Amino acid sequence: MRYSLTVTRMRSPEEERRGGIDLRGRITIALYNSYDPNKFREPHRRVIARTGGLAMAFDMNLALIGFPIPEDVKTPVEIAEWVAGTTSIGGHGDYFMELAEKGRFGRFPYPSKGFPPQLGEPVLTTSKPDDKKRTTVGEVANMVREGRSILLVFGIGPHGVPKDVAAIPKYHMDVTGEGFSLETCTALGAVCGAISSKLDQ
Repeated sequence: MRYSLTVTRMRSPEEERRGGIDLRGRITIALYNSYDPNKFREPHRRVIARTGGLAMAFDMNLALIGFPIPEDVKTPVEIAEWVAGTTSIGGHGDYFMELAEKGRFGRFPYPSKGFPPQLGEPVLTTSKPDDKKRTTVGEVANMVREGRSILLVFGIGPHGVPKDVAAIPKYHMDVTGEGFSLETCTALGAVCGAISSKLDQ
């Protein structure tokens, strides 16, 4: 089976909701596929659906990096329908569908030298940050508050983000601040909730 990649311009949550441009930067959750680059599996489907709910809840966008989606599934809504085509993800699929319909979802190829610049400043979420690149939840929230868009990169799979890709972002963030390794969906919820809370302060 051949696969194709569709690059989509994603609207910010504020653009979608108010029809204008907010002074804050956008936040995009990037799921980096480390499971299987050739075959779409149930773990892919589940994490996408669950992240769709987080993106809707915290006014964030969603980007899929390197996911094997068939070439005949092209538009964001078609992709959402294809991903949500199972009862195993329940109501979570509805959130992902709504996200796609609002223009807040896109898919992109694996990065070679860098992540798509339109998605914002990449910030690798990791329990083992490079000391020279280490940043905090508060500092990332300040970037957004000051108008900088950010891309929160999460490795999806047992091995996380490959070392060469982990070296791309200028910033590494450990949401626990203590090096605790969290299960993927737990980490997604913790990071999104922590940044949202900081922005509300």
